[in-house]
Amino acid sequence: MYDFIIVGGGILGMSTAMQLQREYPHRRMLLVEKESGPARHQTGHNSGVIHAGVYYTPGSLKARFCLAGNQATREFCDAHGVRYDTCGKLLVATNGLEMQRMQALWERTAANGLEREWLPEGALKEREPNITGIGGILVPSSGIVDYAEVTRAMAAEFERLGGEIHYGCEVTALEERRQEVVVTTSRDTFSGRYLVSCSGLMADRVIRMLGLDPGFTICPFRGEYYRLPEQHNRIVTHLIYPIPDPSMPFLGVHLTRMIDGGVTVGPNAVLAMKREGYRRRDLSLGDMVQMFTDPAILKVLGRNLRPGLVEMKNSLYRKGYLDLVRKYCPSLTLDDLGGYPSGVRAQAVSRDGKLVDDFLFVNTPRTVNVGNAPSPAATSAIPIGAHIVGTVKAQVEG
Repeated sequence: MYDFIIVGGGILGMSTAMQLQREYPHRRMLLVEKESGPARHQTGHNSGVIHAGVYYTPGSLKARFCLAGNQATREFCDAHGVRYDTCGKLLVATNGLEMQRMQALWERTAANGLEREWLPEGALKEREPNITGIGGILVPSSGIVDYAEVTRAMAAEFERLGGEIHYGCEVTALEERRQEVVVTTSRDTFSGRYLVSCSGLMADRVIRMLGLDPGFTICPFRGEYYRLPEQHNRIVTHLIYPIPDPSMPFLGVHLTRMIDGGVTVGPNAVLAMKREGYRRRDLSLGDMVQMFTDPAILKVLGRNLRPGLVEMKNSLYRKGYLDLVRKYCPSLTLDDLGGYPSGVRAQAVSRDGKLVDDFLFVNTPRTVNVGNAPSPAATSAIPIGAHIVGTVKAQVEG
């Protein structure tokens, strides 16, 4: 019998396990992960950005956790020898409408407590000679890191503190009883007094295993990236983001410096035909049937039909993708867009057909389940873990 069982070996599961083991150093804890190692899905396929919290609604969990997570991530990296770079983010406006939207972002960054600097066109060009725009906002606290490396460091710390990790251990059934939670896996059956699930792309399915209606369905969106050739590694010194269209659910195509020295262009957002469909050819008949018979997902797709078709076109034809990035980096050409692995975002869709915008948890007397954890979840992993530990502590001691 374990005191706590954690499901999921991404950065949220490892952060929670590590902090729970610190809170209860003498309790038995087990983390189970279906893959052969940590960070194999969303954590290992994201942009690697340490976000500052520019876009999020003031007072939301996203805004609060991201602000705290930016500092906590850097402090964890310092303590565990994980390399990162606080290179800063530039939000670039290329026309009058984007300047108006940038003013709204300026006010939002103030409400979220961020340090920032308004750059007129000349100052923007001085900082980034290869970027074209009529103005920008510099957010110096944004940075880059390898979140898979962060997760591995968290796993090592969890095990050092006495926790157990079983890889290759897929959860197939859950049963919450009066005094325990029974976790059936592909390898064995385990019992724990309390359960935490951080299941990412499988979040709704894991919650349903407990006999609960999660109130949402996960809809997978694939984000496709390109990598610039090595001669462009110094094309920018900051992260370069466009001013997002507030009517669109995603931030748009940006230039992202990576901790390995390279630069990526992306992501777009196209519907994935498989929950873990990182390639265009990845298909799951079961996942597709579930998506295209779900009224809520059909509502989302219907409301976003036109932009969805544009995203699909740009996915198939690099020219449209290139046009998006050339708005602010006109020197790039089609030949500069080289291959790079895609990521898949687990986006919760509510029963009324809306994209769930904030972090979401579904809890029972003996379980805490992360339902929706889109970006900036990796940046926010340490405060999210602390929040979960606080919830578990209230269950244990209440």
